[in-house]
Amino acid sequence: MPKRYLMAPGPTPVPPAVLAAGAQPVIHHRGPDFRVLMRRCLDRLHDVCRTRSDVLLFTASGSGAFESAVVNLLSPGDRVLAVSAGAFGERWAQLAAAYGADVHDLTYEWGETPRPEDVRARLDETGAEVVFLVHSETSTGVVADVAALARVAREAGALTVVDAVSSLGAVPVETDAWGLDVVVSGSQKALMTPPGLSLVTVSEAAWARSATAANPRFYLDWTRLRDSLETGTTPFTPAVSLVVALDTALGLLLEEGLENAFARHAALGRACREGAKAMGLELFSPDEERSAVVTAILTPDGVDARELVLALRDRFGITVAGGHEELASRLFRIGHIGYFDVFDITTALVAVEELLAERGAEIERGRAASRALEAYDEAVRV
Repeated sequence: MPKRYLMAPGPTPVPPAVLAAGAQPVIHHRGPDFRVLMRRCLDRLHDVCRTRSDVLLFTASGSGAFESAVVNLLSPGDRVLAVSAGAFGERWAQLAAAYGADVHDLTYEWGETPRPEDVRARLDETGAEVVFLVHSETSTGVVADVAALARVAREAGALTVVDAVSSLGAVPVETDAWGLDVVVSGSQKALMTPPGLSLVTVSEAAWARSATAANPRFYLDWTRLRDSLETGTTPFTPAVSLVVALDTALGLLLEEGLENAFARHAALGRACREGAKAMGLELFSPDEERSAVVTAILTPDGVDARELVLALRDRFGITVAGGHEELASRLFRIGHIGYFDVFDITTALVAVEELLAERGAEIERGRAASRALEAYDEAVRV
């Protein structure tokens, strides 16, 4: 079987210890062993989320956590502001609209970074009560300054709900220090676990709003889940093996140390950006340290990114992500969140270099890997 490299921004590679944990015999989700496991997993999630607020764990994809925030916080007609600079910001607006919210948009060109002064102005205009934000927009590689965005929302009296699906565990997410009311994330990105679990943090202000929200909910009901989790179990059958795997992955992440994990991701991001630039490629994602989750790169004129993504997979077993919508033919994305090191980055860059050279691009072979290693060493020495 040929070697495979999973370098999309999610799902991401899973450490062998995590795979082995998930392969253990299934335990009963109503038994004492599972209760101990669930409580430990939740304690670890509190540490990773850096919060003392409730953390709720769903058996659902990240989109399930998205939807839980909408149904537990909103009633039909509630005014909300959805800040969008990519595909996942648009998802917030679509979800809120599906449940009858009065949705107001703050829309940027894809690849732009949302600005606090724009959020303040739109809140003044709309009187929105809830602001939906994306921390790491994986469709573009932009990592927003959520601390600043949340601060202006709080000053306007609005709750903040943050998509941290790809940022949690990769870059700082200071739930309490930044005053984030709800943070949603998933197991399959920097948390280094197979897809199928999602989490939500809920502040006291969010709980208060949830108590009066009129949207119907059953499986995604926060109160039902919180009451059950307090006993170490869940109201419905959970993905037991995934909880075992997540608990192991969180242990690895905390053993590494969150600050060390953040520094590693920043160094990997720098290595990927510098390697791409050394090939003469144009970055689509910002060339800045906090863009440590995924690097979005534009292909040279005459090279279809869709064909490049397929060739990487078929020739070299390397899976990267393509662009969304109108960017599909022009952009590809290399993920570096979770279980990665610098040699994963150089492997992907060398393969891109080879394919572009074959397609007539003017590239100095070997330069991308060399510059990536230099940049990584520079970053880790800081």
